[in-house]
Amino acid sequence: MNKSRIQINIRGAVQGVGFRPFIYRLAKELELSGYVLNNSSGVHIEAEGIETSIRTFLLRIEKEKPTLAIITSLEYSVLDPVGYTEFTIKKSEYNNGVSALILPDIAVCDDCLKEMFNPDDRRYRYPFINCTNCGPRFSIIESLPYDRPNTSMKIFKMCDRCKAEYENPLDRRFHAQPTACPDCGPHLSLWNENGKTISEKENALLEAAELIKQKKIIALKGLGGFQLIADASDDEVINTLRRRKHREEKPFALMFPDLNSIKQLCDISEIEERVLKSPESAIVLLKRKSGIKYPASGISEFIAPGNPYIGAMLPYTPLHHLFMKELNFPVVATSANLSEEPICIDEREALERLKGIADYFFVHSRPIVRHVDDSIVRIVKNREMVIRRARGYAPLPIQLNSKQNKFIDDNVLAVGGHLKNSIALKVKNNVFISQHIGDLSTDEANKTFRKVINDFKLLYNTNPPKVISDLHPEYISTKYAKDKSKDVRTVQHHYAHIASCRLENQIEGEALGVSWDGTGYGLDGTIWGGEFFLSDDSLYKHIGQFKRFLLPGGEIAIKEPKRSLTGLLYEICNKSFDNNSLEILRKYFQEKEIQIITNMMDRKINSPLTSSVGRLFDGVSALLGICSISAYEGQAAMMLEFIAEKNVGESYAFEINEDDILQVDWTLIISEIISDIKNKVGQSVISAKFHNTLTKIILGIAEKVEKEKVILSGGCFQNAYLTEKTIDLLQSKNFKVYWHQRVPPNDGGIALGQIAAYLFSQKAPEENKKNKIINEVQ
Repeated sequence: MNKSRIQINIRGAVQGVGFRPFIYRLAKELELSGYVLNNSSGVHIEAEGIETSIRTFLLRIEKEKPTLAIITSLEYSVLDPVGYTEFTIKKSEYNNGVSALILPDIAVCDDCLKEMFNPDDRRYRYPFINCTNCGPRFSIIESLPYDRPNTSMKIFKMCDRCKAEYENPLDRRFHAQPTACPDCGPHLSLWNENGKTISEKENALLEAAELIKQKKIIALKGLGGFQLIADASDDEVINTLRRRKHREEKPFALMFPDLNSIKQLCDISEIEERVLKSPESAIVLLKRKSGIKYPASGISEFIAPGNPYIGAMLPYTPLHHLFMKELNFPVVATSANLSEEPICIDEREALERLKGIADYFFVHSRPIVRHVDDSIVRIVKNREMVIRRARGYAPLPIQLNSKQNKFIDDNVLAVGGHLKNSIALKVKNNVFISQHIGDLSTDEANKTFRKVINDFKLLYNTNPPKVISDLHPEYISTKYAKDKSKDVRTVQHHYAHIASCRLENQIEGEALGVSWDGTGYGLDGTIWGGEFFLSDDSLYKHIGQFKRFLLPGGEIAIKEPKRSLTGLLYEICNKSFDNNSLEILRKYFQEKEIQIITNMMDRKINSPLTSSVGRLFDGVSALLGICSISAYEGQAAMMLEFIAEKNVGESYAFEINEDDILQVDWTLIISEIISDIKNKVGQSVISAKFHNTLTKIILGIAEKVEKEKVILSGGCFQNAYLTEKTIDLLQSKNFKVYWHQRVPPNDGGIALGQIAAYLFSQKAPEENKKNKIINEVQ
């Protein structure tokens, strides 16, 4: 049986309540080895054993914890075993020098919910109920220490009863900084589109619910920003929201009244249920049940067109619980913004930015200090993979061990990439990762990016002179680094992906890194995205990539997969188009357009070279007639994943050529797909064969370089079909495979990878100066 190790960090009321003896007994029962100890931030557990026992251990901790124990955060990673022989309770570790940890915003606890729905309680139906064990944290704190005068709650003077609870060490609200009640705390208001108050408090709640039933779109001020709320069952409302928000096809997240209402629509595993009900309360990507038709499903077919998954979440604030109880049906709960902009956090800002999108504004008087989106999680091989790290997770740190932090004690700032941006700040032995910021393509995003950096510097009381950025000279984040610091290092984008996964999984020794995504600036100035690296604890080398092809139109090809297809066909026809290729292209272009694009590629005008697997996915999706124009990032690849037939074992031919570096030649893949199309092979079979081929390419490279450990990182590995097939194939050949868990595989993990790459490079500084993957900016 395969053994693994789980590392768990638990925060909350978990000390002095019998938690360590409980963990000890549970581990012994499940025949696990390792240890449990108390530390400065809560309880730390390491347990190893067979994988099924590890999974059972994780699920039973929350279900069977001691009565008095309250878990406000549980983060875990599955790692390699280290050979523990018994399970012990270790001596507590308290480090006075540890950097202050700011807890994320977490879901309302069961005790507060019981009070809120108890007619005899003084906080009955109060939408801002909270206690020490739940509620807002990161979204309301202005500076450390975390005391009420340093939060946005400072404007609310506690009444005598709230103050008595706050000062009583035996009370559940002892030093609960956001504590309040209807007499002294924030309250609700309902505004029209011009900001005029229509109703307040309980009436505002009831009238807002009624407006949703009347098919209106409401901007709701939530925990970390505004959400747009609408009836999820009504086609007309959903299409109106799409039109107003400029979000033509990208799926909307749904909030359901309760778990049973989700189970009626989706298949839910134990791990998925755990995430839905956890304090993090993330959006979970769930597979819809087969055979359920619209409109019988209770949701509109336009929620997630052509997508077998639903982004589902449960109410997580008192306000959401009250609101959903009034509605008792699923609603769209999507970020309140125009596409690609950060969400609104201030009601006056919302009136301006959401004008013409929301019909009404359901607001409250508690200020939000910083935006925090809903997090998104997908389960891959029975492990959580965080796709968007925000509410519930940020700004919890990745903790560096003594080996990782041995060569550099400086505080360091990493500013991430351009898409799905987040930033990271190394302070002592912690790397704090910011909440999701988004794509840095608008003025609003740029302002938010700068605000988050200033925010982190203030919160952690540091202004690092050293800044790490992406290699791309035109990224806003790179320009910011060069403008703000005289000591800048640039890290090649795809190595940052690998370094991020190495650090997160605590990988030691040599490993093959597979870094696949859509776009990243390469060392040669071309667009990379199908890369292979060798790395160890200090050195790394770019050893392979996919055969490059031209992208006519440059960045526009990201939104038009038909252009990637054009570049692929141009390459397999030896820099021209044969009759078969022209026949394919005429489905998407007029003759004049084909001639213009051909001239562009012939003359290398706005037609950069790329090795991107993301663009290869796009080209195959267009070739199959699935998606030739993308309405949102990654749509073509996602649609290709969704149709793949699960039980197909066949694949296509490919070649791995050896030159200065290994080169994966995909031309046979495209030729054989064209042949399959002519022979009327179904799209689902072709998609499966294409995915299977990619897994065999990884195996082929792994067998050539003969390294036991293989790292999978980059946006392409959000694709669960590709990732799970690759893991299964590699493990069947006795390779050890590592993928992302707590940190996104997409560009949301780049900032951590930039810091990790810099830390690794310091172990052999002279040798690494020869390697251009990390550069000093002069």
